[in-house]
Amino acid sequence: MIARTFASSRHSTRYWEAGPADGPLMIFLHGWPGIGLMWRAQIEAFAKEGWRCVAPDMRGYGGSSAPVAPDAYALEEIVHDMVELHDHLGASPAIWIGHDLGSPVAAALAAHDPKRSRGVVLVSVPYMPGSFGLRSLLPLVDRTLYPAENYPDGQWDYYRFYLTHFDQTVTDFNADIASSLAAIYRSGDAQSVDHVYRSAQVSGNGGWFGAAHRAPAVAPDAALWPPADFDALVDTFRVNGFRPGNAWYLNDDANYTYAQSAPDGGRLSQPVLFVNGEFDGICDITRSALGEPMRNACADLSVITLGAGHWLPLENKAELVQVMRAWLEEKGLS
Repeated sequence: MIARTFASSRHSTRYWEAGPADGPLMIFLHGWPGIGLMWRAQIEAFAKEGWRCVAPDMRGYGGSSAPVAPDAYALEEIVHDMVELHDHLGASPAIWIGHDLGSPVAAALAAHDPKRSRGVVLVSVPYMPGSFGLRSLLPLVDRTLYPAENYPDGQWDYYRFYLTHFDQTVTDFNADIASSLAAIYRSGDAQSVDHVYRSAQVSGNGGWFGAAHRAPAVAPDAALWPPADFDALVDTFRVNGFRPGNAWYLNDDANYTYAQSAPDGGRLSQPVLFVNGEFDGICDITRSALGEPMRNACADLSVITLGAGHWLPLENKAELVQVMRAWLEEKGLS
C-alpha cells in the first residue's frame, strides 16, 4: 500500500492505494474513529485480484484536512471530498465500501450522484435514506429491550451525549489517546446479545468512562489492528485528537436537509450489499427495525450476517473479503 495525497482548493485528502492503476476501482471509506489503514486486509486481498483499491483518510482524520468549524463535517461536505477524489482518480464508476460513518457517505454519494457507483457495500451501519441522525434512528429502537421511560434514546444515548456534552466527550477521549482507541476497538461478544448495550448508558454514567473521565489502561485487542497500524492510528489522533471526528455528529439538521434533496427520495438502484454484525450492540438489524428503511430504499439489496461486533472489517477480515467477492461475482461486478 502506498500513501498519496490529493489536494483541491477546498480540501486535502491522504489516501492509501494498492493494485494496478488500470484495474477496476474500489474505494473504501472508514468511519469513527479510524483511518484508511483499517482496510489493509481487504485492500491487499482485492489488489492481488487486479482491483485498484483506494482508502482515503476521511475529513478530520489521519493525514487529511481537519477543519475547525463543526459545520465543515456535514455529510454534504464529506461527500464533496469523495467526489473530488473520485475525479482525481479518473472518475470511472467504482465499487464504494463504507464502514460505520463511512457507510452514510458511500450511500449518500450513490444516491446523489449515481453514475459514480457500480455497486455499494455497507458494513455495520445500514443505509438511512432520511439521513443518519437521531430523528431517523429513534423511531427504530427496539422498545422491548430499551423501554422509552428508561432509555429514551435507546442504544443511541451516546449520540445524544455527544450533542449535549460535546466538549466533555472530546476531553475525556483525548485524556489518553492510546487507551481510548484501545478501549473503543474491542471484538464483539456473543454474550452481549439481547442485553442493554453500553452505548445506551453513557448519559447515566456521565460519559463513556464515567467519573474517571479517561479511558482505562487496556492493551489493544490484538485480533483487530496489526500493531504497526494501531500505532499509526494513535499517532494520527495525537495530532488532531477526537474533536474533528466527533464533529461529524453535530450536523443532524444539515444532513437531514441534504438527504431530502436526493433524487427519487434517496432510492438506490445500484446493487447494494449490507454486511451485518451479529453481535453489534448498536447497529445489528436482526433484532430491531433498523434495517427497514434500507430494505425499502434499495432496489437490489443483499444482506449477509457475520459473527462479529461493530468493528467487522477488523474482526472478520477474511470473511468480509469472501462475502464481498461472492457478491461481486453474483452481480456481475467483478
